[in-house]
Amino acid sequence: VLEHLGGVVVRRAPGLAFAHARPSPAVRTTGMSWVRLAEPVAFGHETNDPVSLVVGLAAEDSGAHTQAMAALAQLLGDPATEQALKAAPDPEAVHAILAGGVAQAQQPADALSGSHKILTVCGNGLGTSLFLKNTLEQVLDRWGWSRFINVEATDTISAKGKASEAVAIFTSGEIAKALGDPGIPVRVIQDFTSTKEVDRAMRDTYDV
Repeated sequence: VLEHLGGVVVRRAPGLAFAHARPSPAVRTTGMSWVRLAEPVAFGHETNDPVSLVVGLAAEDSGAHTQAMAALAQLLGDPATEQALKAAPDPEAVHAILAGGVAQAQQPADALSGSHKILTVCGNGLGTSLFLKNTLEQVLDRWGWSRFINVEATDTISAKGKASEAVAIFTSGEIAKALGDPGIPVRVIQDFTSTKEVDRAMRDTYDV
């Protein structure tokens, strides 16, 4: 995580960085930007550099922030959509792709309940943890386990207190170091939108 101009830049996945700050009344209208760099830039992350796509988010309140994050996570969780955005020739094409993806992502989701809980963790609980939560829920849906496992996105400090309620923590390498030993398995995920990587982590967690 890099502090920059009062916000936070998070390396989310190979080739993409997500820049956002906590919700603020200083934001007049919730907005999102999509920037494709002419020349890829190194953000200092061994696995995800160089970055060619930067997504920025400014939200009025926590509700708008969470909704936008969930929409973006589902949008970028589709490899075909992400590739289409990378190849979009102009702003109009990007707008068309984003409009279609966000409309789909905002459809109501079934409430999760179950006997197990998995925590997805990032620095403030409002950023990459939501990306990872969405990806994990996709895997659970595919397995047919959504009824049995609840996924909760949370921040680093809260995760330490909630660890006793959970069976595992899914997070980045940096956050895993900050958590230390929470008393439950910590699975490090490099690409928070990779269902393949999260699937492997789930199989390691449940020995399946």
